[in-house]
Amino acid sequence: MLDRASELPLAAQLATALRRAILGGILRHDEALPSTRALAASVRVSRGTVVAAYDQLAGEGYLLARSGSATRVMVERHGTEPAAGRGLDAATIIGIDLDGRALLRTPGTTAAVGAPASAEPAPPQPRSLTLIDLAPGHPSTRTLVDPAWTAAWRAAVAASGRSDSPPSSGTLELRSAIAEHVRRARGLACRPDDVIVTAGTSDALACIGLALATRASGTAGASTRAPRIAVEDPGYPTARRVLRRVGVELLPVRTDTDGIDLAELAARTPTPHAVLVTPSHQYPLGSSLSVQGRLDLLDWARASDAVVIEDDYDSEFRFDAMPLPAVATLDTSGRVALVGSFSKTVTPWIRCGYIVATGDLGAALREVRDDLGPSVSGVQQAALAHYLDSGGLARNVTRVRREYAHRRALVIDRLGALPGVRLAGLDGGLHVVVRTDGVAGADASALVAQAAARGVRVASLADYAVVDRGQRGLVLGYGAPTDLELGRALDVLVELLTAPTDDC
Repeated sequence: MLDRASELPLAAQLATALRRAILGGILRHDEALPSTRALAASVRVSRGTVVAAYDQLAGEGYLLARSGSATRVMVERHGTEPAAGRGLDAATIIGIDLDGRALLRTPGTTAAVGAPASAEPAPPQPRSLTLIDLAPGHPSTRTLVDPAWTAAWRAAVAASGRSDSPPSSGTLELRSAIAEHVRRARGLACRPDDVIVTAGTSDALACIGLALATRASGTAGASTRAPRIAVEDPGYPTARRVLRRVGVELLPVRTDTDGIDLAELAARTPTPHAVLVTPSHQYPLGSSLSVQGRLDLLDWARASDAVVIEDDYDSEFRFDAMPLPAVATLDTSGRVALVGSFSKTVTPWIRCGYIVATGDLGAALREVRDDLGPSVSGVQQAALAHYLDSGGLARNVTRVRREYAHRRALVIDRLGALPGVRLAGLDGGLHVVVRTDGVAGADASALVAQAAARGVRVASLADYAVVDRGQRGLVLGYGAPTDLELGRALDVLVELLTAPTDDC
């Protein structure tokens, strides 16, 4: 039973009981726990006590708590069977609810959570290997549980009820909030009319590709020539797929630790109609284009009558230095389309982003958006506008940046000193490039396969290349896994990177 006379708070006692149940195999990986109300009623404590216990275990990486869905066990204990008499008697602590259904599995049984307490033990099921996913580009699902975001949604729903559709380019409220956000976060002064709301980066790139198709054809409505867009190589595979989907001809340009090769870009014939760049934190290499490089890029765009598509995908997360201002802040001729998204700072589930563009380019993009119609619901736009205006997003970014900085430090500590290994792209973002050129006999593709066989998913740098330019290494994201999962994954990578040559 919970000891109500103990100096240890009830929430801490409950967290300890649940932790032991997880480590002892009583609670299994991906198993749903009772709701906080149900468990509170069963053990006769306040709901706040259960919430505190769940939050504690979620912070430690034992549980995954998502708003609107069940809290689930994140830790997998291979080969662990519940042992009678070890740790806690879960049946005594947790109890049985009024419907006679077990709220938690009791030691020595395998009845699922929520199954009748008298149910027969389930037969053992084969267990597939659960991968710890270190694929780059994914934020933490735990950091996105923000009361301010929940409040913004409630306010938006309470104010909903309009029968008309939102404007194609977005509501004035959200465009105004985004304009202020971009001014504060990226130093770019723009008007609400310069902002176009999109359903994320892919939607933004599709709009830009369609607008450039009309421009390339020379006549509105007759896209007889495919627009040519230069892309960084290595670069973002999804962006390439989206642009191809809307009929764009891609021109890969060598990209290295200094950013895109501007000499190779200038030498391209025929001249590209646009170039897609990630100048603040090149994806995936992590390099930053210098101020001189940015000015030279704009000079090329003016001389070539071309557009610069600036993907500002994770500029919010910088650790060792302040980010350079966006390329768009240096533009004086309306040639830059700044693309941003809230997928990492709010949640990928909302699929909401924006384009900031001025002049003829902005007008062309608004025409495309008018033809396609609004891409984000009015309620969602209202919630995001409220979240931005209230300062909720800025506070959340500050909070989660600390968590990501901690994860980044774990990666540096475990991998940074390994012989022959060099880490790159650490100034910002949620991923790191692990250069393996100095590791004797290391083969990135083999390392990826061996890591997967041991339960860790990472990517090879070659997966991001259009042309094989001899760049070798791994790309791993540290945003999504818990500290516990990240530690386990790093153990595997350390073992592989320090194994004898014939093992890699």
